[in-house]
Amino acid sequence: MYQIPTMPSILKILRVAADPSRLRILLLLRGEELSVAELQEILAMGQSTISTHLAHLKQAGLVKDRRIGKSCLYRMTVSGAGTSGAGASGDNGVLDALLAQAGQEIAEAVADRQAMRHVLKKRQDKMRGFFDGIAGRMEREYVPGKSWKGLAEALLRLMPPMVIADLGAGEGAFALLLAERAKRVIAVDNSAKMIEVGRELAQRHQVKNVEYRLGDLEELPIEDAAVELVFFSQSLHHALHPERAVQEAWRILQPGGRIVILDLLKHRFEEARELYADEWLGFSEAELDGMLDKTGFHKVESAVVHKEPDAPQFQTLLVVGEKRS
Repeated sequence: MYQIPTMPSILKILRVAADPSRLRILLLLRGEELSVAELQEILAMGQSTISTHLAHLKQAGLVKDRRIGKSCLYRMTVSGAGTSGAGASGDNGVLDALLAQAGQEIAEAVADRQAMRHVLKKRQDKMRGFFDGIAGRMEREYVPGKSWKGLAEALLRLMPPMVIADLGAGEGAFALLLAERAKRVIAVDNSAKMIEVGRELAQRHQVKNVEYRLGDLEELPIEDAAVELVFFSQSLHHALHPERAVQEAWRILQPGGRIVILDLLKHRFEEARELYADEWLGFSEAELDGMLDKTGFHKVESAVVHKEPDAPQFQTLLVVGEKRS
C-alpha cells in the first residue's frame, strides 16, 4: 500500500540534494562503490570538498560507507533515505525522480559516467597486474582461503552419493571427507591402532556412515561387487603385491564402478623404506596402467598431478579406470 512520505524527510532530501555537486555524486554512487580519491579523479574536485559533500549526504541518510583497509568506499543507500521510517518507500521515489531528472539536466553527467568507467578500469587493471606479477609462480604463493582441502570438498559435492571403499585408510581423515557426500564409506587398514583411532575420530565428529574394517589390501574384508568407487590414497606402495591389491579392488567393485589410485611416481629415495615403511619406491605410469589393463579395467587414464618443491621432490601420480559393465 502506498504511504505518503513524511514532509521533513522530503525537505531533507531536497535541501541536501539541492547542490549540483551532490547530485553528481549521488548519480555516481547510485550504481557503484567509490572512494574519496576516485571521486576526486572523476569530478576534478579537492579532497576536502568531496569529503564535506559526503558528510552531508551521509548525515541525511542518502549514502553509506564501507571501510576497506585504510580507506572507505561510499555508495547510495538502498532505500535512498536510510532510516526514514514509514516514509522510506515514498522518499526513495522522490529521490529516484530527482536523480532521473538531474541525469538529463546536469551537463557533466555523461562525462562523469565515462570518467567513472575509466577509474573502475584502473581498479581492475591493478588487480590484473597483481595476478600478472605472480603468473608462473602462483602455486608457490599464499592465496588466502585457497586450499586443496577446500577444493576437494567442492569437487566432492559434485559426486553422486555412492558406496566407497577407502583402501589403506590409515586414521581415516580421507574417509571422513568422503563420508560428507557418500552413502557409505568402508575404510580398510591393516593396523588395529589406526582402525581404533579412525573409529574414535568418526565418533567425535558424529559421522555415522563410515565403517572401519581391519584387513589387508590383498585380502579385503569386503563382499564381491559391494562398492561403486575404490580409492587407494598413497597406500598401494605399502602392498607386498600391488597387482593383487588391484585385483581385489576389481572384485569388490560393481560393474561400471571406478578405481582411483593416488600414489608416488617412481623415485630413488631409498630412505623412504625406513622412514615411511614403503615397500615400493612409487610406480611409473606404465606400471600402474599395465596393472589396471591386465586386471580388466578400461578407460584407464594417468597423469602426474603434483610435484613437491623440496628434496627429494616426490611427485604424485593419479590413475583412474573403470570396471567393464
